[in-house]
Amino acid sequence: MTLPLITDPFFYAVTVPAVLLLGISKSGFGAGFGSLAVPMMALAVSVPEAAAILMPVLFLMDVLGMAAFRKDFDLKLLKFLIPCGLVGIAIGALLFKVLNPHTVAAMVGGCTLLFLAQRLLFPPRPDSPPPPRWLGAILTATSGFTSFIAHAGGPPINAYVIPLKLSPIKFTATMAFFFFVVNLSKWIPYGMLGLLDLRNMATSLVLLPLAPVGVWVGVRLARRISQVLFYRFLYAGMFLTGVKLLWDGLA
Repeated sequence: MTLPLITDPFFYAVTVPAVLLLGISKSGFGAGFGSLAVPMMALAVSVPEAAAILMPVLFLMDVLGMAAFRKDFDLKLLKFLIPCGLVGIAIGALLFKVLNPHTVAAMVGGCTLLFLAQRLLFPPRPDSPPPPRWLGAILTATSGFTSFIAHAGGPPINAYVIPLKLSPIKFTATMAFFFFVVNLSKWIPYGMLGLLDLRNMATSLVLLPLAPVGVWVGVRLARRISQVLFYRFLYAGMFLTGVKLLWDGLA
């Protein structure tokens, strides 16, 4: 029996680099770039289909990321972030069939660019206090919501966690554990929405070997990069993600 996977060459031409970029992002290096994966794949398939295909790939990447940084995460911060993220997942599941993914993309892209503009025009002082918890709760719930809709949860939560000035390794580890829980919580609602069909899952199996390659490259880079350069790459990734999502939403 032949598996009914996607055979379009153009799909793989855009998806292979998207998955590798997602793996590098998952390991912490260039963390902002990961949200580009679904918009890139959406050049060949619909946004919900792209999100479903990435589910097994994301699971493997999350497990590999946690294994690589299992001793470096911020437990206190995770106890705050995870419940907020799950609230966003629940909202995304309830509104998935009502909201247009392009509208969500435009909102995420616009907010990402506004955050970067604020950081550029009004750079924080070294003694600046961390963002208030209520803002962190909103941004983290938004991260869960946009992660459910289009695996674009990085920019909202980055807007809260970046000002906390974590070291690159602690930032990477904390995000790895946060998104493992967030992505794991999507499986049941995705299945109930009919997105985890045989064609999407078979296509995902073909892409699965790319997951450890991207994570391995990213882990090696993340452990060798200075904090200043790390955050510059993070901002660059967020900028490209914001522009791409805004363009997709308005086009």
